Formats: sequence, C-alpha cells, structure tokens
Amino acid sequence: MNLATFQTSLVLGLVLTANSPALLSQSLGGGTVSGVFNLRFENVEQDDNALKDADALTLSSRLSYTTRTVNGFSALVEVKDIRTVAGVDSYSVGPSGFKPGRYSTIADPETTEVHQGYLQYGNDLFTAKLGRQLITYDNHRFIGNVGWRQDQQTFDAVTLTATPIEGLNLSYNYIDERERIFAEDADIDSEDHLFHAVYDTPIGTLTGYAYLLELQDGPDNSLDTYGLRLSGSREINGLDMSYLLEYADQESDTSGGLDFDADYYLVEGGVTLNRVNVRIGYEVLGSDDGDYGFATPLATLHAHNGWGDQFLGTPAEGLEDTYLNLSGQAFSGNWSVVYHEFDADDDSPLVDDFGDELDLQFVYPVAENYTLGIKYARYSRGDIAAGKSDTDKFWVWLTARF
Repeated sequence: MNLATFQTSLVLGLVLTANSPALLSQSLGGGTVSGVFNLRFENVEQDDNALKDADALTLSSRLSYTTRTVNGFSALVEVKDIRTVAGVDSYSVGPSGFKPGRYSTIADPETTEVHQGYLQYGNDLFTAKLGRQLITYDNHRFIGNVGWRQDQQTFDAVTLTATPIEGLNLSYNYIDERERIFAEDADIDSEDHLFHAVYDTPIGTLTGYAYLLELQDGPDNSLDTYGLRLSGSREINGLDMSYLLEYADQESDTSGGLDFDADYYLVEGGVTLNRVNVRIGYEVLGSDDGDYGFATPLATLHAHNGWGDQFLGTPAEGLEDTYLNLSGQAFSGNWSVVYHEFDADDDSPLVDDFGDELDLQFVYPVAENYTLGIKYARYSRGDIAAGKSDTDKFWVWLTARF
C-alpha cells in the first residue's frame, strides 16, 4: 500500500476509534480467521526457442482476519507468502529478476507481503472500501484478480458501491497502485477510474462500463475503454440455453504522440445436453490497421484465449478467438475441455494464422476442505512470423481451505 493510501486509512481509523472508544475492541473481538494454502507443480515445455524447460513446485499461503461489523464498519487484513518447495525452482520470472532468460516463464515469484488490507463501511444502500483489495468485474475479461497465479493481483484503491433501486448496482473504483502478480518488483503507480453499472432486465443482465486507465509516470499514456454487455439464460423446449453479447471501444494515447482506436466483440451461446454444458464463442480483440491490438492490462488473462498464456499481450494484428468449451461432472469431480482457433483480426503479409490450443482440466474434492486438480494445455503455433512457440503446460495442485 503506498504512503498516501496508508495515511488516509490511518487517519480514518483514528477518527473512528476516537468517536467511539469501544469500537476497536468490539470489532476485533469475535472476528473471523481464514486461510488458503495451494501447493502446485507446474511444468512448461517450449519448442523453437533457446529457453530451457521449466519446473516449479510452489506453495502459496494466505491468512486473513476479518473483524466483526460494528455500526456498519469492518476491516480485513490478509497476508500472503509464496515459496518454492523441495528445491524445484528451475523457472524464470523476468519482471522479478528471478533467473531471467534461462528457463520458460512460470509467473510465481517468491514473496511475502500484504495481500489485502482495507477498512469498509456499509449499509443497505451504500458501501465504501478503502485500502488494498481485490477488484473483479463480470468474467474478469477487463478487471480481474489473476486468481490462477500464486501471487494474485490486488489494488490500492477506493471503492464505492450503491444500489439506488432494486435491480440496479453502481460501482466506482479509484486505483492509485496496481499490485501485480510479480511481487513488489513490477507494481505500477496509476490514476485509474473504473465505472461499472449492472441492471437486471427481462431479457438478461445488462452491464455498462467505462475503464479509464492511466499511469502516474509519463505523459500521454491513457487507455480508455467503454463497453456494453448482455448475458442471460432461458429454457427453450426443455433445453437450458445461455447467451452472451459484448461490445467495447478502446482509445489509446501513447507517449510517442500516437493515438489508436480498436474494438472488442464477444458472441457466445450455450446449451446443456445430457448434463454436459456446451458453449461456443467468438471473441475479437480488434486491431487498428495492424498497428495496435485491443489491450486488457488489468484482466485475468489466463482465463481467456487459452491456458497456455500465449496472448497475454494482444498482437498488433489483433486476435480472433473461436472456441468450443465442454464441461460437466464425473466421479464427483468437475471436468472441462476447451479448444481455441486463433487468427489475426487484421492480416499482415506474414501473419494470418496464430495457431490453435487444446486445454483439459479435472478438479476433484478429496475431502471437505481439500481439492485436487490436474490441468494441461497444448498450444500449436501458426505462422512462423507471429513469433510463437509450440508450448505444452502441465499442472497438478492440492488446495486446502479453512
């Protein structure tokens, strides 16, 4: 948490306790302790580059304490620690300076830091939150916590939410530091404004948003995204059907004085057949004449465009992702199979085909508070000029919660 946010939180806390001497002891007593421990092995193999294959065995530990709510006020403190286990650390994390350029990347650096720490006030109509916190919206396509990584993304922020009428939820966030997934080495000071509105309609949930992102250092670096999203489900002729439509426009001003404009589209339909959920989608992160690709820097990127993480940055040619997602239950666990076909939105003379990917996952609850998971991603590159490598990734993990 940066100095300005910490000072503001401290002043607010002092004001609260001064106005009510018993407030602090009342809220601290009877609070809730919780923890999440995730032990994970990850292997990455890549062809056609000079990097060695990567292996990592890491343990992520998060402990949190949530106070009681007293007169609408509450607080949360959560600490995280990520460590390698048994000396299995043959991997690189470039932004953290961990064995850079030697192995394929596994973005799980060792660190110990405050994951969340905030004060909150809420009533039936309004909630305010101040401090380091998780912020996620919709399917994490634009704003997410990167929950797959051991060091998740949080934000030093002010959050205001309100429900002025039934069915309408309004949210605003001001972010002055992005706590990214590379420990403290790649955190970013920012001046981000997030506006998000959700309204329940007879045809589905309608969402409107404006994400106005800007770094504190450097002129002309704004990234403004405005969008609409409609999602819903219906039973038609005995079949459970779902649908999702989304459009966004993005304007980017760069420090070099260049302005870009790109569009985003998502069309998805789903149906449940014999207890198997089938979803077919077409997502486009558009290009501005092959010079700029639609960007989502605060997203949970691993959840989109393949688990092989080949498109953490959108190519200048843009990206078209046609996908098929199958999921269901077997042996008391949950399975999923996803296939992606990647193409350029704005073809260049050398780049049209970005390849394809197959993703497989099975998650099994081994006990009341324990979950075992196994996951595999196989990315096959397209045009050589796209600069991609054939990639295989494998994970197995055990998660404990209390």
